[in-house]
Amino acid sequence: MIGASGYTGSELLRILSSREDVTVVKVTANSNAGKYASELNRSLPVFQNLKYEKYNPGILKSLDVAFLSLPSGEAMNFVPDILQTGVRVIDLGGDYRLKNTEEYEEYYGKKHLSAEYLEQSVYGLPEFYRNDISDTDFVANPGCYATSVLLSLLPALKSKIAKPQGIVINSLSGVSGAGRKETHEFSFAEINENLRAYRITNHQHIPEMEQVLNYETGEDVSLTFIPHLAPMTRGIYTTIVADLNPDVSEEYAYDTYREFYKESPFVRIRANVPQVLDVVHTNFCDIHISINKKNNKLILIATIDNLIKGAAGQAVQNMNIMFGLPETTGFIRKDN
Repeated sequence: MIGASGYTGSELLRILSSREDVTVVKVTANSNAGKYASELNRSLPVFQNLKYEKYNPGILKSLDVAFLSLPSGEAMNFVPDILQTGVRVIDLGGDYRLKNTEEYEEYYGKKHLSAEYLEQSVYGLPEFYRNDISDTDFVANPGCYATSVLLSLLPALKSKIAKPQGIVINSLSGVSGAGRKETHEFSFAEINENLRAYRITNHQHIPEMEQVLNYETGEDVSLTFIPHLAPMTRGIYTTIVADLNPDVSEEYAYDTYREFYKESPFVRIRANVPQVLDVVHTNFCDIHISINKKNNKLILIATIDNLIKGAAGQAVQNMNIMFGLPETTGFIRKDN
């Protein structure tokens, strides 16, 4: 695990700690090099002898797969060398999600240093790309906001339940989505009893969502995405409003979604309005569907844990698929 001392790295360790078929061989970190993993993850005594170290290519010799949990712009410095050694890669950052380098440089503010690997990466949304994930050595894990939006919106657009233009999306995220860094704007005094929008027109997950939506529908999907920072530690709560196509009933929409996700163990279609507490500390995505006949609108609500289904859990789900294991291996599954 490269970059394993942040919140996402800690979740990866927690999820993998119960796996008898997985051995965490190495964990790297810069600022925390020399510390034991159990110092930053006190609830995981199983890793009490695992020490963070600085990255060096020698650690790759003993690996089957490398998880990269690094700030944007850093993974591209490691991925080419890792792949050339034959080690599989699951990148939890944003460096290989976008196929267009101009969009990457616009939204991430960095020049891409290994664009030749963009076509090699598979977008790791298991519910849509299982077959591609099972055949690749390189997965680009989706963003947390993008996961909640794509899982809830794609069935409506692919099944022609809703129109692809004029879609409005609001998402609220817990502060752990900003990472473990210490900054004034994410301090308790600034976040507690507060709520604010940010990056209203230029969030890096916007082109990621548009890329997948356009590809899957074959249309130019138009959306407005507004992310918000909420006074909670973890979780994402997404609401989507789209124009409904004629003669679509709520019953038909629910039947369509249930059929769409009948082979997806971590997507639950909910009759009741979901809440963040239903999904925190799990790999589930809960989706609720409502139709407002007065103004002909489709309303979707999706909830996930940003650190698990939006990051570490989805990465482990992808690892399972890459190695031919059931997606649910290492997770607790509950029926709908």
